[in-house]
Amino acid sequence: MQHHPSASSSIARNQLAARLREAVAAWPEPLSTPVLVVDVDAFDANATDLARRAATKPIRVASKSIRVPALVSRALAADGFAGVLAYTLAEALWLAEQDLSDDVVVAYPSVDRAALAALVASPRAASRITIMVDDVAHLDLVDSLRASTAVPVRVALDVDAGLRWAGQMVGPKRSPLYDVGTVTSLARTVVDRPGFHLVGVMTYEGQVAGVPDAVPHQRARSAVVRRLKQLSVAQLEVRRTAIGEALDALRGYGDFTGLEFWNAGGSGSIESSAADPVVTEVTAGSGLLAPTLFDHYRSFSPTPAAFFGLPVTRRPAADVATVHGGGLIASGPTGADRAPTPWAPAGLSLTGLEGAGEVQTPLVGTNAGSLAIGDLVWFRHAKSGEPFEHGRSVLLLQGERFVEEVPTYRGHGLAF
Repeated sequence: MQHHPSASSSIARNQLAARLREAVAAWPEPLSTPVLVVDVDAFDANATDLARRAATKPIRVASKSIRVPALVSRALAADGFAGVLAYTLAEALWLAEQDLSDDVVVAYPSVDRAALAALVASPRAASRITIMVDDVAHLDLVDSLRASTAVPVRVALDVDAGLRWAGQMVGPKRSPLYDVGTVTSLARTVVDRPGFHLVGVMTYEGQVAGVPDAVPHQRARSAVVRRLKQLSVAQLEVRRTAIGEALDALRGYGDFTGLEFWNAGGSGSIESSAADPVVTEVTAGSGLLAPTLFDHYRSFSPTPAAFFGLPVTRRPAADVATVHGGGLIASGPTGADRAPTPWAPAGLSLTGLEGAGEVQTPLVGTNAGSLAIGDLVWFRHAKSGEPFEHGRSVLLLQGERFVEEVPTYRGHGLAF
């Protein structure tokens, strides 16, 4: 299956290189490398497509996959998007303080004592932020940091959304909450504890949302992945329904009046997540920037929007060009798919011996011989958000010009 051919063809990649070359030439100041770029036309087109796939359900922006406040705001301004899914409580506190959003859910349980102390000390922050829990110990830690329960803390339950199949667990190893009994037990505990409000549930099916299922030259593996996704969706819909009914039956228990939201999914699973009647909202972030790990999905074909440019500093041979830096390796299981991809101009590849290095990366291929010292080669990262930890600002490309330079979290002096 061919995915986004207009963006991945050699012609399109060379046209992208020409656009970026013109934009760099027109920029009034010298640029430090890596040069981080987001094509906002592609970003906006991806946002529109994500909203289409979500149908009528709102999309919560996954800030971990963006890490540029101006782009988080841009996504929130798009039709169909509402609220932020943050990856740390410290980040959520900053987003709320900056008024980027008054609805921030922290995707992972936090044991950051300083951040939790700040949360319980601020009625404004506590009214805007929902923390995630899957264990009574998370509640105990919050209580250990406050002298009173005057500031109520909003709580969501992280319910494991993995597949149980043939005696195996398939999916992210996230939460001990799985069946109706464990979920309702903790729900009752939250409701019983003074100073906590149970407002939401999250079920992130990473084995559906985050695994490509139409990889070239991997037909057998892709078929297995698609089958596992089908099993996951079917099993999870049954389990969500049962858990939802059990939680709904708790209405009137203590001060519990029902859930405000049920969050699910990611960029790769929006259709199936949104189709579940229990789910009230879905999450997306990577689909806005389209890193290489999202190139081979049957469910959608996003347009690559994020790039980083590295300068050629050496020509060790006629058919080799070496760029400065390059070792922006993605998190996850170590493998070739976690390395950055030399993208524009087309016809370049990493070497098997050196790969992408911290201080230099040799490139070979049909176009390597045409590169001169000082030329920029544009790469795509394997994951979304992570490259922006390596620079203080991002240039926003529109058409053939950079229209704005905006700070990353690092540019704001922040490291979450």
